[in-house]
Amino acid sequence: MKYVVLSMVAMAVLVSPSFAFPASHAIVPTNLVPESDVVMQKVVIPMHIPPNPKLPFGCVWGAVQNAAPGYPVEIEIYKGNYNKPIYVAQANVTSDGSYEKYFRVANTINGHETNIFEGDYTVEIFKYVVNSNSGSTT
Repeated sequence: MKYVVLSMVAMAVLVSPSFAFPASHAIVPTNLVPESDVVMQKVVIPMHIPPNPKLPFGCVWGAVQNAAPGYPVEIEIYKGNYNKPIYVAQANVTSDGSYEKYFRVANTINGHETNIFEGDYTVEIFKYVVNSNSGSTT
């Protein structure tokens, strides 16, 4: 009997969040800096993935000077002259301004290795910073 009551309570807890608030009343995160005081910086770097990578993952990392709180770094990876990115990701900025994003470059299925990335790529990194002319501080 005790387990039946606990099961019913657990089900009520699991189901109740979906009935708690309609989407229009959802909690929306607020940025600590007004959007008008934030500017985007774009950095473009080359990336080369060898045909036989030693590790199955790669990483894009760096730092943001004067990062706008609440804004992630956006990462787009392009192959050759393609106009559309083949990989898009966001990385959170830590309190010291650093960020990193790991991604798979190789995959092994049933002992067969397949390269997901191989060759030369262009990486575009979009950083959001507080405009130094705005007078806002972080």
